Amino acid sequence: MEIQNGVELCFPQFLNSSCRKPTLNWSKRVLLNTVLSFISLMTAVLNLLVIISVSHFRQLHTPSNIILLSLAVSDFLVGLLLMPVEIYRNSTCWVLGDSMCSLYSYLNCNIVTASIGNIVLISVDRYVAICDPLRYPTRITAVRTKLSVCLCWLYAVFYSSFYTKDVLIEPGRYNSCDGECVFVVSEIAGIVDLVLFFIVPVTVIIVLYMRVFVVAVSQARAMRSHVTAVTLQRSLNQTNRSELKAARTLGVLVVVFLASYCPFYCYSLVNENVVNDPSASFVVMIFYFNSCLNPLIYSLFYPWFRNAVKLIITLRIFKCESSETNIHQSQ
Repeated sequence: MEIQNGVELCFPQFLNSSCRKPTLNWSKRVLLNTVLSFISLMTAVLNLLVIISVSHFRQLHTPSNIILLSLAVSDFLVGLLLMPVEIYRNSTCWVLGDSMCSLYSYLNCNIVTASIGNIVLISVDRYVAICDPLRYPTRITAVRTKLSVCLCWLYAVFYSSFYTKDVLIEPGRYNSCDGECVFVVSEIAGIVDLVLFFIVPVTVIIVLYMRVFVVAVSQARAMRSHVTAVTLQRSLNQTNRSELKAARTLGVLVVVFLASYCPFYCYSLVNENVVNDPSASFVVMIFYFNSCLNPLIYSLFYPWFRNAVKLIITLRIFKCESSETNIHQSQ
């Protein structure tokens, strides 16, 4: 019947159980896949540059940059794994099997959860740096930051196992035909996810950055109101300026994240099928595109990132003692 109606099947040998092939026009599919593939490649390359920069240059081994490194790792995995699989899933039949579909669902949840945790850590870091600067060096240390990042990823692993346990235990349980990749969220898992990874993180991020914004504005006014006469006071003001700039930059990072995260999550609230629904692909790719924007934000606001990229591209990082380079100086 399907063949008589001109419908192409994913598996013609299974007439009664095969899914239909995607019906998107060939030229449109090629153009769309080319653009998305380029974005995926740029996402992986740009975040790899961030990873190399922060990992190689010792001057960048600060608590704030450790969190940025963790975020870059999750963004790199988005460009390397999630984006290509999403492009493939939307352009052709799923022929990788039910187990690979379950693995994709798990990795998707894992990486997204880790990204949300990293953004929350960034918000906490900037909150302490601006609102309690005198105790920041003792409260936010490199060791504590590394521990927090590790706990964030471990939590993402365990939470993803709970969230996707149905498809991990029984791969393909929600598939209605051969050639599709479906992930349906249970009601209990959806409620837990709503509270833990939408309401709570977004509330924490917004509250912390509102507090940071108020304190930053008051500090900026105080620095403009009086002319400092003491050298110590001048150095303190310079420190405050650098912290305010960092808070402003990471504030942009958080705003971009929320702008791409909220449409994806709002759609998932009204539609259980968040993997195989074609209309969900648009909001999914918007969320993934955030991973490409993050390193672009670094390049616009962080001179150290531009300097580090110059050293990496020119292969000067392979020179002896290159890790000790003063990365904050213009190269």
